[in-house]
Amino acid sequence: MLEVLRQQDLEGVLATVVRYYGGIQLGAGGLVRAYTDCVAQALKNATKVPIVKVKTLFCAVPYPLEGLLRREIEAAGGVLHSVRHGEAVEFSFSLAETSIAALVTQINDAGKGRISWSDGG
Repeated sequence: MLEVLRQQDLEGVLATVVRYYGGIQLGAGGLVRAYTDCVAQALKNATKVPIVKVKTLFCAVPYPLEGLLRREIEAAGGVLHSVRHGEAVEFSFSLAETSIAALVTQINDAGKGRISWSDGG
C-alpha cells in the first residue's frame, strides 16, 4: 500500500484498508494484491490538491495606498487577515511563498519607500 502511495508522489497521505473475513483464504500474495488494488482504485478517483506553502506578511502603508494594497493582495491570491487603522494602515495577510518576492517588489515600487514591513511582533 505504501508503495502505491510513493508511486503517486503523494505526501501527507494515509491509506487504510479494512477487510472483513469472508471465509476465503487469500494468502500473503492475495492480500498484497487486494490491498494494493484497493489503494490504487481509491487514488484513481481521488482529487489531488497540491501543497502550497504560505507565509503571513505584515506591513504598514499610508492611507492613500490602502486601496492599492488591497487590490494587489487580492490579485496575487493573498488572504487578508486583518486591517488596523492608526497613524498608518496596518495589514496582516498570507500569501503563497512563491508569490511573495514579486508582490513585495511591486508594492515597494508603488510605495516609493513609504511602506514598512515587520515580522508581526
